[in-house]
Amino acid sequence: MTRTLNYFVADVHLGLRGPDREGRERRFLQFLDSIPAERTQGLYLLGDIWDFWYEYHDVVPREAARVVCALVRLMDAGVQVFFVPGNHDVWTYSFFESLGMRRLEQPAQVEIGGKPFCLGHGDGLGDVPFGDRLIGWIFHNKVLQALFSTLHPWFAYRLGIAWSSRNRQTHGAFVFDEKKIPLRGFVEAYAREHRVDAFIFGHYHHRLDTTLAGGERFLIVGDWIGGENPYVLFDGEALRLTSFSAA
Repeated sequence: MTRTLNYFVADVHLGLRGPDREGRERRFLQFLDSIPAERTQGLYLLGDIWDFWYEYHDVVPREAARVVCALVRLMDAGVQVFFVPGNHDVWTYSFFESLGMRRLEQPAQVEIGGKPFCLGHGDGLGDVPFGDRLIGWIFHNKVLQALFSTLHPWFAYRLGIAWSSRNRQTHGAFVFDEKKIPLRGFVEAYAREHRVDAFIFGHYHHRLDTTLAGGERFLIVGDWIGGENPYVLFDGEALRLTSFSAA
């Protein structure tokens, strides 16, 4: 059977503290189990699948371990799983690759079903405010990463979870305007220089499906925090932003 299906998902934020923590993991597991492996070519994890992920050389988070198992089952069934680090799970060094996943760095231009796509999480792209650029530099700085790795995991994870909670409170005041987000300017400029049929990103926690001036589709997947369970499906011809209906 020909594999033509490709799935794109972002911002599940597994482990995010709150009343829906276990329910969100359960829904995402159901979504992964619902993917027809025999007809699926790829699953693209576009960042912030975990609310906080930090790998040590010999230690990885235990949060949502069953999700890791579900991803392995899909790969064992022949599905290619790709991941783009987000700003909450940027510290993925080798564990996912050791399982067989393929890491993509944004903006990643890939060909799927003969069509060019541009993929990423969406953080740090475009004319982002100085504070966000500074945080991005801190998160990606190799020296600071090495220093953070000297912390005991017990303390490091609690520090990371506290940061994530504070970031969530700040994000709650964000007003989404598709014309003003930095990512909009990035994709418009990128489309002028490259041939792209569709842009698919996450990060902004809002669903968006629009068309740019040149005819390119621009999609932001949305998050799983509110219970809508959004994902993008490309069946080889049509591209649609939809939601998973959990049992």
